[in-house]
Amino acid sequence: MRAEERKRRILARARADGRVDVVEMAQELRVAPETVRRDLRVLDEHGLVRRTHGGGVPVESAGFETGLRFRAGSHVPEKRRIAKAAAERLDDAETVFIDEGYTPQLVAEALPTTNPLTIITASLPTAAAMSEHPSCTVLLLGGRVRGHTLATVDHWTTRMLGEMVIDLAYIGANGISREHGLTTPDPAVGAVKAKALSASRRKIFVGTHTKFGVSSFHRFAEVSDLEAVVTDSGLTAHEAHRYTLLGPKVIRA
Repeated sequence: MRAEERKRRILARARADGRVDVVEMAQELRVAPETVRRDLRVLDEHGLVRRTHGGGVPVESAGFETGLRFRAGSHVPEKRRIAKAAAERLDDAETVFIDEGYTPQLVAEALPTTNPLTIITASLPTAAAMSEHPSCTVLLLGGRVRGHTLATVDHWTTRMLGEMVIDLAYIGANGISREHGLTTPDPAVGAVKAKALSASRRKIFVGTHTKFGVSSFHRFAEVSDLEAVVTDSGLTAHEAHRYTLLGPKVIRA
């Protein structure tokens, strides 16, 4: 099997399963584990996978994006800790934008509902979950629904956001890096995120350590735009400090 075909097979497995194991892939391809490691290094250099201990995980790009089902089953304990820590930063905000995605949804569900809150979101699952709370007013942004994330995009969505002044935005991203800021594969999604951030007085990023050092296709914000970055302890203290130097407070839950 040629090297290019081997790398295609490895990438396809990573995208289908959410990860690839060196030993299992070596057995399937009938090559040495070191050959798979070498191919993963090349794929990592090309920005298609991110190497991990014993394998690799796919990097989301213009041609590939994970869906809500996968995200809801990945790093769940870390995401719940992030959500709790992020929700504790609500302070006196009364109008809150909740981004699409599973981690922002968990943030919404962790928010205290003793006082009235107005939740603005493009996410259908978040809107459904928060509408069960009598103290919450939920504004679901209209637009085209993306099947991957069950969230709305396009000019209908951004036009509604353009008419709002929001106290606090909880924002997610497919990647965050010191060099390229916050990124996402789909420009239509990026436009919604950018508009929500511009409409919000305070901005908090929520995401697991796997998002860091990753760059996707469309940049919608800079790290310096953020009040805080809330992630898990998988991000080293040293790396967290490097992000702190750009402006935001970094919280490792």
